[in-house]
Amino acid sequence: MRDDKRLRRKVRRSYVVSTVSIALVLFLMGSVGYMLTTALRTARDLRYGIALSAELDDNVDESARKRIEQQLLAIEGVVAVQYADKEEKINDEEFRRMFEAEIEQIIQDNPLRNSFEVSVSAPDRASLDAVADRMAAVEGVVYVAYPAATIERLHATITKITVVLTAFGGALLIISLILLNNTIRLAIFSRRYLINTFKLVGATKGYIMRPFLGAAAKQGIWAGVTASILFGGSIAALSGTMPEITASTQLVQIGATVGGMILCGVAISLLFTAFAVNKFVNMKSNKIFLY
Repeated sequence: MRDDKRLRRKVRRSYVVSTVSIALVLFLMGSVGYMLTTALRTARDLRYGIALSAELDDNVDESARKRIEQQLLAIEGVVAVQYADKEEKINDEEFRRMFEAEIEQIIQDNPLRNSFEVSVSAPDRASLDAVADRMAAVEGVVYVAYPAATIERLHATITKITVVLTAFGGALLIISLILLNNTIRLAIFSRRYLINTFKLVGATKGYIMRPFLGAAAKQGIWAGVTASILFGGSIAALSGTMPEITASTQLVQIGATVGGMILCGVAISLLFTAFAVNKFVNMKSNKIFLY
């Protein structure tokens, strides 16, 4: 009787330890996955959110300006076009801050031009140059300005960051799966004699695996819920210093991360439990005692 209680406590302890271990690994995977996807999305937005300035001729009137706007929007790769009046540009505080005195004391006339600020989607420098050439060919556009060197460095940096983050995420995924596999195998290892007893009384493989898979599904749910609570607490703690983390677009990603952790917890627990139980079911009885 005492041995039975000790065995039950041992099994219960291993179940709790394995559940907490799975929850912590899921929390780590979910948190790092969330940060990786956020960083990659930011890099993509920077890559595809480049702005070019199409300077207009001073003789362009209202009807010509609308025609130019439609022609710019028709160019492949152009995402959005916004008109910028030269009077608004010269009155911009950041622009005026570059001068020690009032601009009107230095120059009499406004040297700036009316322009269209064009947001383009260009994955590389060649695509960006092609869009700029098409914009410059539009009648009424006298000059297309964009920081070519800065954009080229930006593309190169984003490419490196993307490669590093993807490699880091892949390595973390492999390490996490190995840790989860070992954790679940150890939990099943403590119940190998019970599996052997089922075999000796003639139980089928399906009958033996069914309760283990049921327990694994519950364990995966508990681990996923625990990891989600930890993740939600971390997000709530960070929202005070980083309010943008709880923006509407981020809330969708947070919800997807929480759901992914629960689904991954169930799927991983079922998969690795099935492998571990199947190994002991197929193992000969004399080898179980030597394992």
